[in-house]
Amino acid sequence: MTALPDPRDRRGRRHELTPMLLAAACAVLAGARSYLTIGQWARHAPQHTLVRLGIRAHGPLGVRTPPSTSTLRRVLILVCPGGLADLLGTAPGGTDTVAVAGKTARGSRTETQAAAHLLAAVTGAGNTVTQLRVPAKTNEVTGFARLLAPFDLTGVTVTADALHTQREHARYLVEDKNAHYLLLVKGNQPRLHAALRSLPWCQVRARRYDRERGHGRRETRSTHVLTATDLHLDFPHVVQAAKILRHRTDVRKGKVTRQTVYAITDLTAQQASPQKVAQLARSQWTIENRLHFVRDTTFAEDASKIRTGHGPENMATLRNLAIDTLRRAGHRSIAAGLREVSYMPHSRPPRPTQPALNSNNP
Repeated sequence: MTALPDPRDRRGRRHELTPMLLAAACAVLAGARSYLTIGQWARHAPQHTLVRLGIRAHGPLGVRTPPSTSTLRRVLILVCPGGLADLLGTAPGGTDTVAVAGKTARGSRTETQAAAHLLAAVTGAGNTVTQLRVPAKTNEVTGFARLLAPFDLTGVTVTADALHTQREHARYLVEDKNAHYLLLVKGNQPRLHAALRSLPWCQVRARRYDRERGHGRRETRSTHVLTATDLHLDFPHVVQAAKILRHRTDVRKGKVTRQTVYAITDLTAQQASPQKVAQLARSQWTIENRLHFVRDTTFAEDASKIRTGHGPENMATLRNLAIDTLRRAGHRSIAAGLREVSYMPHSRPPRPTQPALNSNNP
């Protein structure tokens, strides 16, 4: 974090930027959802925690005074959100897939300002790579290349929903980033969608079937894959096309829903079997389940009224960091992990298999 420029005026600075950002990150990891609760966490932090955070000592006794709520708020409103997200994210090098998707922080809307819309990149393991705020009066398409530009994506397969099934995106990933793509296709690309629907799927032998049960539903997915090089799909670098049929049954209500999804990829049949294609398509839905859903339900992000400056995106970045930290500590349930930390909010997050007792490490 020391690489981040401090946006504050040099005059009157009492605390350095990095210790304050660390304090805010620790507070969110302990369950803080607002500037007020971040300030409360800092105010109640013991001296040994302030030492580890790097808070300066003042006076002859060397007492460390935490930053105030207003100071922490001002920093989170002003600090560069792109730099913070890049520094706190997971480097994608060596990972198999990166999924790109956006989310709107609904609570950040005002009478004169649209809600903040955040575009994120997440690894297949569910760890956030980075995120950026989509400028007002634009959409996610304009931010796609800017989101991924700082990272080495050589050999990584980038997945995205239908909004990003753009010819420019495909060329950018393959030609500029030496990456691969799997893109979903819907009605926003009518010619491509119609061409995929007309393919001879009933003759396909390369298939994959998957069944899952959980969260009160049963789901069956069948993935059919065709080599597309001779099918004249008129899309850059496309090699294979897939048709994914999803049958979902609500166990309690008995309601059955069916969905057909098409996808295209530059991966060859040798690089991606039907099983691999099914996994890649599934990884795109992972970003919704493992990141956006958690921020909504566990951190109540959509209910947050943080609106000013860069506050919405910086708070989202700290939530992403908290989620990643708890997952690396072995917590399968982020809500349970937050509760564990909240019982000892100024201690190192305990692993779920460890007794959370007698730990004074910040």
